Amino acid sequence: MPAITVTDTTTLPRVPAPDPLLARVRPVKGVTTAPRGYEGEGFPVRRAFAGANLADLDPFIHLDQMGEVEYAPGEPKGTPWHPHRGFETVTYMIDGTFEHADSNGGGGVITNGDTQWMTAGAGILHIEKPPEALVVSGGLFHGLQLWVNLPSAQKWSPPRYQDIRAAQVGLLASPDGGALIRVIAGEVAGHAGPGSTYTPMSMIHATLSPGAHLDLPWRADYNALVYVLAGHGNVGTDRWPIQTGQLAVFGEGNAISIAASASQESRSPNLDMIILGGRPIREPVAWMGPFVMNTREEVLQAFTDYQAGRLGTIPAAHGAPTTLQESPGSTDPAR
Repeated sequence: MPAITVTDTTTLPRVPAPDPLLARVRPVKGVTTAPRGYEGEGFPVRRAFAGANLADLDPFIHLDQMGEVEYAPGEPKGTPWHPHRGFETVTYMIDGTFEHADSNGGGGVITNGDTQWMTAGAGILHIEKPPEALVVSGGLFHGLQLWVNLPSAQKWSPPRYQDIRAAQVGLLASPDGGALIRVIAGEVAGHAGPGSTYTPMSMIHATLSPGAHLDLPWRADYNALVYVLAGHGNVGTDRWPIQTGQLAVFGEGNAISIAASASQESRSPNLDMIILGGRPIREPVAWMGPFVMNTREEVLQAFTDYQAGRLGTIPAAHGAPTTLQESPGSTDPAR
């Protein structure tokens, strides 16, 4: 699980431990286990938010852990062109390579530790797929896709695309150096990540060494979620056990407590997790397929607009022929 790593975490800025006199460590409201499924053209995912109360997730809508899978040659898969409206998609590539293109002109290739942040807003078409070289060779594939809701006033914002490289991510360490903290968006103890968000939020990828503890100050007006990518440990004031593929939802407070078990499996030598928090929007949610709006009528209108081509058009393939091409020696244009 490469993402971005450092040789010596003690060289990084430290996140101060919360003041014990002022800290209110958040209790755990519940832990759910992500079921497995398939997305797009058939790549395996864990549905991280399945079973959780949508009100506890607000402002987040959906989270898929893509892989971790070792593809054989010819096996890598992606998604076909599809629409979105009313929210933002965040694709974080931990291991492997993914290509993105959209009808607004955004796009690029992301690999270990890179993030693509696409604001669908009023509407966009996009595609995500492995590059042809990866399809031919096969290889490791592991990443996340997060859906972040937009307030009603911003659901009609113009689409935009952010290309966040691994080297831009804010890197911090716990006071004892036992935890590496990657700040992708938002901030932790005054240290900001590069992602620009409409909805106030924080997104962190943390790696804890065996036996390490991480106590994070956390905004009281944000919710708090921890999803375990690999390893096992415990969370919250009650030291609730948690392991790979599980989501912890926290209650109220201004600090989060996480600990890695002293003994980890050889395949997952550390406790790896995504930590999410955001200011709840507290608006009605009408969600169907690729559209997240406030009312059923707005969702139906999104389908109508998509079918009418008002959410964008698929860009022409670069270098594709614009006239009928005949194979050598052919005299029949219909062949």
